[in-house]
This record gives sequence, structure tokens and C-alpha cells, in this order.
Amino acid sequence: MDCHNTQHVLSPDSRFKFLLMGNPNVGKSVIFSKLTGLNALAANYPGTTVSYTMGTVKFKGETATLIDVPGTYSLDVTSEAEKIAQDFLNQGANAIIFVLDATNLERNLNLALQVLEYKIPTVFVLNMLDVADRKGISIKVDLLEELLGAPVIPQIAVLGQGLNQLLSTSWSVAKDSSQEVIKFSQKDDKWQIAADITKKVQKKTNTSNTLGFMEALDDLTVKPWPGLPITMGLLLLAMGFVVGGGKALRGGILLPLFNGYFVPFVERIVGNILSLNFIQNSIGSIVDINIIQNVLVGEFGVLIKGVEWPITLVLPYVFLFYIVLSFLEDSGLLPRLGILVDGVMKKMGLQGGNLIPVFLGYGCAVPAILGTRASTSMKERKIIATIVALSVPCISQTGAFISLLGNHSFFLVIFMILLSFIVMFITGNILTRIIPGKIDPIILEVPNLLKPNGKTLVRKVWIRIKNFIVEAELPMILAILFAAVVFEFGLLNRLGDVMQPLVVTWLGLPKEASLLLILGIIRRELAVLPMMEMGLSTVQLMVGATVAMFYMPCIAVFGVLAQEFKFKFALFIALLTTSVAFLLGGLVNHFANLLSLIGII
Repeated sequence: MDCHNTQHVLSPDSRFKFLLMGNPNVGKSVIFSKLTGLNALAANYPGTTVSYTMGTVKFKGETATLIDVPGTYSLDVTSEAEKIAQDFLNQGANAIIFVLDATNLERNLNLALQVLEYKIPTVFVLNMLDVADRKGISIKVDLLEELLGAPVIPQIAVLGQGLNQLLSTSWSVAKDSSQEVIKFSQKDDKWQIAADITKKVQKKTNTSNTLGFMEALDDLTVKPWPGLPITMGLLLLAMGFVVGGGKALRGGILLPLFNGYFVPFVERIVGNILSLNFIQNSIGSIVDINIIQNVLVGEFGVLIKGVEWPITLVLPYVFLFYIVLSFLEDSGLLPRLGILVDGVMKKMGLQGGNLIPVFLGYGCAVPAILGTRASTSMKERKIIATIVALSVPCISQTGAFISLLGNHSFFLVIFMILLSFIVMFITGNILTRIIPGKIDPIILEVPNLLKPNGKTLVRKVWIRIKNFIVEAELPMILAILFAAVVFEFGLLNRLGDVMQPLVVTWLGLPKEASLLLILGIIRRELAVLPMMEMGLSTVQLMVGATVAMFYMPCIAVFGVLAQEFKFKFALFIALLTTSVAFLLGGLVNHFANLLSLIGII
């Protein structure tokens, strides 16, 4: 998409182009989502890795293109995001919707004054008024309008308040370009002007002695004590919620429904169809009907395992994890955790803010790798991408681990988590020494601590769950179909013979475990779930889980690595992860056998 030409970023039926601008974390994305709904398209700006979002807005029969410009703190062009914001302003627009955070007005006004220099009709949105009220901050909206020479719309974006007034005002200023904006010289100190305006329009009544619960928690969660214990306690609570709640959903609802109703129903339907004379005479003359039945509903039956594995065994954990992730994002706790673990992250050559893409990797490695675009250097991006691909299990993989190991021994689940953290720390420590380049310090924006909006959280979780089902189900069905064919036609023994030195001798797993290494390339959880059918010992479970934890990235992750860092780097990651998986798996096997020989286990 060529964004250097105004016509190219306009929808075909759009008459107007609006730019949505502001500092990071002021609520722009929420406003964009409320105005455009799902009718939006994300794209990279040409020649950069910074993305922006474009959508269409309709009001009284007219359509406008709304562009969510990357959030910046200034237009000094010291970063890609600032250059892109300046480019969009130079291209021109019918109007600018500029979002102000009512709790950080002075800082926001500094950028607003720079934007007003472009003399594009502007509407200001004064957002987060609920948070400002909580903090004892009141804003004289009429006086702010007068001083800026532009409309100011009070709004609480997460509740959708003020949207109609915003649309009406935006259309009005777009049609009437005679707006009289604030007059000042380019030599004027905009920080001083912003401070003067803020002093005139803002009144703060709260004092440190009258802070409410949220304000007190806001302050406490950015300090090592007691912020770190509070946040770690919340994460442990979240882990218990995901693991315990997932097991309850799986064992109490999904598995009884699946085994009691779905399996008998599918087996009966398949049996009835395959018993028809037409099927027996036509297909039965080519392929043994029993083989077809086994491929469909047998040990690796695609109609059974294609539902059981992704929906019954994995989905409960995915669903609850996305609730936790969305809550941490919307509440502002995740950036705070980044500040608190900054010291540990620096040992890995990373800034504390990079905890966010790493944490996203526990949902899925794809958005985590894409999230590295916000990092300050290519070195930093490569370190994050490598540790995510190597030692951060995605949520579907984690759900598979819990399903496999949880009922057998919770110690094994803890062992896998600790092992992944140790490998992550060692890998980051090594990579920061061998990858050339430097890592520049970054300023991590800490948003206000907020109570997540229920409707917004539900919508976000639903979108993520829907994407998981769409993205996971088809590849898993194809992989299970492949496994069923390999199993039924006797190809598994041949595969096992070829891979016996690695799988049996080094890893101590049965020959049929060779199939896991093939399936894991398609979806990483498929290197875990089939182990449930193999009757493995405790040591074999530890070995198999270790290999599956650090095994090569699945096809989707490999594709994103190649897209973001070129094919050579993606191939390096695949070779590194596979080597580490086999090395650690073999070491666990032989070490466990040694302990067994001397009678420790």
C-alpha cells in the first residue's frame, strides 16, 4: 500500500480523510475501534516496520477514511514513528482528531501544539475523564477550547461516550476549513505554552492524603516493594486460574460431552455411511473399508482427534489465558511488570519494556515477533524473536503440556516452566554477547491503572478465540489426517527405523514417537498431544515434553521469522531450536537413567 499519495489511502467511496493522532496510551486504539468497528485494515508504512491502521467511518450517509497514526511524543523525527506521523501531516487531511489524556494534559499538549502548526482543521478529544475524576483532576473544557481555538469533545472512550458528538464535530470542521487555531511563533517554547494552558484549565483537588484505592495501587505497582510481590502474586493467581479453571472446564464439561455424546454420534454416522452398499462396492474395491474407518474414527481418527485435541484438551486453557492476557493489557499491569523486572531483563541484554512481546509469546509467537517492531534496534529484535521461538511455549502448547503432565504429576509442569525460564535467561545472555549492534535505552510509557471495561474485554477475548479456532483447527486436522494415514499404512515403523538412533537410543522414547517430530513442524502442540496415547513412563514424559518445549517453530512462526528477518535467520532459528531440543531431551533421559541406577529415583 503506497501511503505517500493521499488518493491511495482513501476508500473508494470516501469523501474525507481524517487522521487520528496523539501520544501513546491515550486511548486512540479504543476510539478507532469504536468508530470503525471491524471494518479496518492494518499495514506497514512503506519502507519501515512501523504499522498503522486504516478504517472507514460513516456519518449521515457520508463516508470518511480514518487513519490511526502511530502514537508519538513529538514530531522531531528521531524515530520511524515520528517520521511517519510527519509524513501523514505533510500529505494533508480534511481534519485531525487529536486525542488528549485528561490525566497528562501538559505532556499531550506539547505534541498538539506541534500538530496545530500544520493548519489542518482539528478536533480535540479529551479522553480518560473517568480516570481524571478519580485522581481529583477537573478540566475547564470551554476555556481549553478557547485557548486552543478548536473544538474539545469530552469523552470516556471505553464506554463509547461522546462518539456521536465527535463524529458530528469532525464532519463540521472538515467541511468548514476556516478554523482559527492558536497563534504562536515556531520559535516559541511549546513546553512553556503547554504548561501555561494546563495551569489555566486544570484544577487538581486530590492530595496524597486522600488517594483512593486505585490511586494508591497505581503508585505501589511501579515500585519494587511492594509492586513486585503484588504483581507476582497476581501472576500466580492468574496461573492457578488458567490451570485449575482449564482442568475444571475440560474434566467437568467438555470431556463428558465429547466422550458421552460426540464420539458415539460420529462413530455411528461413519459406520452407517461406510456400511452402505454403494460405498462398499465403489470405494471398498479400491481401499479396505476398515482402513478408511480407522482413518476417520480410529486411534488417530481425524473426525475424533481433530475435535478432541484442539477443542476439548487445549481450548479451555486458551480461553482462560486470553481472559488473563486481556485483563493485564487493559488494566495497565503488564507495562508495570516490565518496569519491575527491568534489572533481570538487562542481564539478557533487553529493556524491561520488552517483557511485553515476550509475554505475548505465551499467547502466540506470531504477534510476539511482530511486536518486536517497537524495539530500538535490530539486535534487540533478534534476541527477543530467538528466545520466544526457543523457550516460550504458546498457550495451545502450554495447554497440551498441562493436559499431558498435569494429571500425571504437577511437579513435571513446574519442571517444564522452570526449565524454559533457565534456557530463556541463558540464551538471552549469550545472544547479547554474540549478536552485533547496540541496544539503545527506551522510555517505557506507563498507562494509568484502569478497571478493564467488561464489553471491551469480552470482545477482545472473543476475537482471539475465534482466530485460534480458525488458525489451529485446519492445520491440526490435516496433521492428524497425515498421522492416521502413516499409522494405518504401516509407514510409522519405517519412519521409526530411520530415526531410531535419535529417538530410541538418545532420547529413550518408543519408535512411534518419531511421528511427533513430523507433526510438531505443523503445530507445536502436536508434538505433545499424541504422547497421551503412548503409555509413556514418567522419565519418557519428561523427555518428550522437553523436546516438544524447545522444538523448531511451527510453520506459521517460521514464515513470520522469514518475513521479518529474512529466510537465513529463520533457518538459523529452526536449526538452533531443534538442536537444543534434542540435546536437552537426551541429557534429561540419560541423567534420569543415571539417577535411577544409583537409586535416587
